[in-house]
This record gives sequence, structure tokens and C-alpha cells, in this order.
Amino acid sequence: MISVDSYGWIERFGGGAKQAPYNRIIDAVSPDEILTSVVTVYEVYKKSKSLGGEPAALANVAALGHTRIVPVDQEIALAAADFSLEHGLHFADALIYATARRHGAELYTSDIALRHLPAVRFI
Repeated sequence: MISVDSYGWIERFGGGAKQAPYNRIIDAVSPDEILTSVVTVYEVYKKSKSLGGEPAALANVAALGHTRIVPVDQEIALAAADFSLEHGLHFADALIYATARRHGAELYTSDIALRHLPAVRFI
């Protein structure tokens, strides 16, 4: 099981400089082996809509819908708060990281704030 944070999906959908490595990672597994925090859905929709409009944003969210979307529950929220305190993470980063950790998924990201955390694969 893997997880790709918002940064990775935005690179994939937006043709960013790191699109190729994210494509390799995402395409190497079936969509049901990709864990996606609902926070990532929010961030991808917001960024995609601001850059390409609502049709592009909805298409990107539809692609995320083929992965395993995980809502934030109390256990994830509390773990995220602990990770935030321990590692100085912002709200969204902490929730995405806590979601991946709860499910034992490696988190792929290019977010510098997550770079040195356990089970993070920095691209």
C-alpha cells in the first residue's frame, strides 16, 4: 500500500517538473493499492480549479476516486495532532501523514516538511 500526497498528484495532473517520477510510482500499482486522504482530495481540487478551472478539477478528483479515499476520523485527527507537535507539521501535512501511518502506507511526496519522517519517500 502506498500513499501519494497532494504535491505528487498535482505534479502528475499538472505536468510539473516531477511528473515523470510520480507517474512511475502511481502507474506501478493498481489504484486500489493507493491510499488517498480526503485532505488530498480537497487540496488537489482547490489547486486544480485555481489553475485549470472546474472541469479539470473535477476530472482530477474523479481520477483520485479510483484510489482508496480515507476520511479523517478521531484516531487520525489525534495522531495528526501528535505528529504536528512532534515534527512541527502544518494541519494538512499532519493529517495526510497520519492517514498514511495509520494504514501502514509509504507516503510519496516532494513536500520538504515531510522529507525526513519515517515511511516517507521523498521525490
